[in-house]
Amino acid sequence: MTISGSKNAALPLMAAALLADGPVTINNVPILNDIFTFNKVIAETGAKVSYDKEEQKLTIDPTSMDNYVAPYDLVRKMRASFYMTGALLGAAGHARVSLPGGCAWGPRPVNLHLEGFRAFGAEIEMDGGYVIARAPNDRLPGGSFTMSPSSVGATVNLVLAAVRAKGRSVIRNAAMEPDVVNLCENLNTLGARISGAGTPVITIEGTDSIRAGTISNTPDRIETGTFMIAAAMLPGSDVTLKNTLESDLGSFTDTFRKLQTGLEITGDTIRVRAADRIPPVSIETAIYPGFPTDLQAQWATMMTLAGGKSTVTDHIYPDRFSYVPELVRLGADLERRDNIVVIRGRSQLKGASVMSTDLRASVSLVMAGLAAQGETEVLRVYHLDRGYERLENKLNAVGARIRRIAE
Repeated sequence: MTISGSKNAALPLMAAALLADGPVTINNVPILNDIFTFNKVIAETGAKVSYDKEEQKLTIDPTSMDNYVAPYDLVRKMRASFYMTGALLGAAGHARVSLPGGCAWGPRPVNLHLEGFRAFGAEIEMDGGYVIARAPNDRLPGGSFTMSPSSVGATVNLVLAAVRAKGRSVIRNAAMEPDVVNLCENLNTLGARISGAGTPVITIEGTDSIRAGTISNTPDRIETGTFMIAAAMLPGSDVTLKNTLESDLGSFTDTFRKLQTGLEITGDTIRVRAADRIPPVSIETAIYPGFPTDLQAQWATMMTLAGGKSTVTDHIYPDRFSYVPELVRLGADLERRDNIVVIRGRSQLKGASVMSTDLRASVSLVMAGLAAQGETEVLRVYHLDRGYERLENKLNAVGARIRRIAE
């Protein structure tokens, strides 16, 4: 099974292409609804977007850009569209971007983004649900900003805004996720001057221009973790994942080893062989390199089959438990207590109709259906298509029986 390019890393690269003096080609861009949505957002600016789905190459030419607005009807569909604020502020010195939408769980305010822009010299105002950002004389002077708490989205947005600033910008308590490192490394290949990516302090020396060129997306670490969990929870599974970067998984690998599966890691390949029994292993999410919040729903699903009691605690997004009542419909024994889910493992789930409410919840319900006795129907799978490329094809290739039914 080949791991697709990362959605979470591709979107910042797409926004970064707007900073360039000419066309930027991005390799390894997955075929996902969020990519299509962001293509539309970028095209609204007048930039030319060309996506070769067979080659999975995306080319963005910002030289024809003449509209610095990201409208509500597109931005509301995907939270990452808010990266347009930093990209347009950096590229043109002004932006009008709708407040974002996305998955319907938990408040995720953009105040950190706005405070950071102000610290770098931008003027910010709100108008009818839109953020209006302006740089003095169309170019930010630069500055220093300390995040509290650390945020991947805000770090990305501030990097985008600062790359073409007049002076130096410093982000303290910056996110250290691989998505941020990938963005900074790729921008540097196009002429940016960024140091400290992957550490809590990122320094950006502003440059007059970013050149055209070709950059590459990184493998999807969340897809990698999802398929590792799926392999571990299904008896008899022996799954090999290709095109992975185990180093991007942070502490997840150490936690996964507690399952006592057969785990072999060789270069860009990970092999998982399921153990006879699943031991109860509790987890707590944390910022990278801690356990990813994007994998807690999948882990909780696996723990419903474990031989004992476990807990899943989410310190990042405490409202991210919409999957709990749906797993209960399948016969799981889970109880939510604020930001903690208590799971009492049992041997067998039973098929039923369930409904997904966000991206990671949707894949956890598919995984539960694979382990359940009888047929499981997962509704509202458009959430799934936002972040998993050809999921049913990949899982069916290793023995699953999944059918997509058009409504």
